[in-house]
Amino acid sequence: MIRLRPSRVKKKVDMQIDDLINHTSEWLKGTGPNSDIVISSRIRLARNLNQIPFPHWASKPQLDEVIDKTSAAMSKVELLKNSTLFKLTNLDSIDKQFLVERHLMSIEHTQKTEQKAVLFNNEENIAVMINEEDHLRIQLMQSGFNLFEAWNIINSIDDALAKLLDYAYLADFGYLTACPTNTGTGMRGSVMLHLPALVMSRQIERVLAAIAKLSFTTRGLYGEGTQASGNFFQISNQVSLGHSESEIIENINGLIRQIIEQETQAREIMLSKGKDVLEDRINRSLGILKSARIITSQETIELLSMVRLGSDLGMIKDIDRRTINELFITTQPSHLQKLENKKLSAQERDLKRAELIRKKLNLL
Repeated sequence: MIRLRPSRVKKKVDMQIDDLINHTSEWLKGTGPNSDIVISSRIRLARNLNQIPFPHWASKPQLDEVIDKTSAAMSKVELLKNSTLFKLTNLDSIDKQFLVERHLMSIEHTQKTEQKAVLFNNEENIAVMINEEDHLRIQLMQSGFNLFEAWNIINSIDDALAKLLDYAYLADFGYLTACPTNTGTGMRGSVMLHLPALVMSRQIERVLAAIAKLSFTTRGLYGEGTQASGNFFQISNQVSLGHSESEIIENINGLIRQIIEQETQAREIMLSKGKDVLEDRINRSLGILKSARIITSQETIELLSMVRLGSDLGMIKDIDRRTINELFITTQPSHLQKLENKKLSAQERDLKRAELIRKKLNLL
């Protein structure tokens, strides 16, 4: 069942969120189709309740009504039965950033947190933001290149909720959303890609320019408002109106297949024409990670990107993809503070991050 945590049990909420430190999110497992290049696939649906203004225009009582109605409905959905709902006013700044780092909610959702909530299941592949830009932002994440599988699961959840909630919908327009580009299906499909060879061969700008011309958007590791880092790129559709869900997914799939092919070719060329240089760069990256005493988050992401490439190409034998994926997340600022159970300065985080990486990699 869905467990709603009121403010008087704040300590219990912290303990439950802290438990995620020792859990690997479904999308980080490094499995699924094309998982050497595709980190994860995500489908997100925007839904609003009929007769209640969008969150930016709704009153506080109306937003409370949204939380009450949607949480009651979600408690009756089979696929959400092992989920917990948190009101954001019960979470401190580290808790909220921690959930952003785990891709369970957006950066925007952490702002002005009154009358907002987030729900996620034990596997961390299903998450629902309540009263972000829309009344509901439902997302399903899968490891690897799995958009259609993700769609099938989230569609089942949406169908179940549609029987319990009165969605804002017009026959001529589809689902009504706060942002006009989401109107129609209300669906955004996105794929997180690791493209180090295209970056190193300086082909990435050409690829990103082509993506933009096709009405897709490219963002960084944490979605809207973030820049690409560590050779990670999140690609998603920009427009929902006038296209069916299957058309949107097919269009994204077609684009992603082309990018996978280009990244694969770039890797093959680097192996055939510059293997020694590539292997040197990969091993230097691993050496720094194994010995550094102070390291920033940005440098960590860049070095781990090279180590991940080395693992995928068979140049590094004793570090698997899942371990590297986990380090991308556990070395983030709020994760480090959760591990220490206290706030840390930037320098303290850099010291703790280096220590964590050394211990993890030197034990392998």
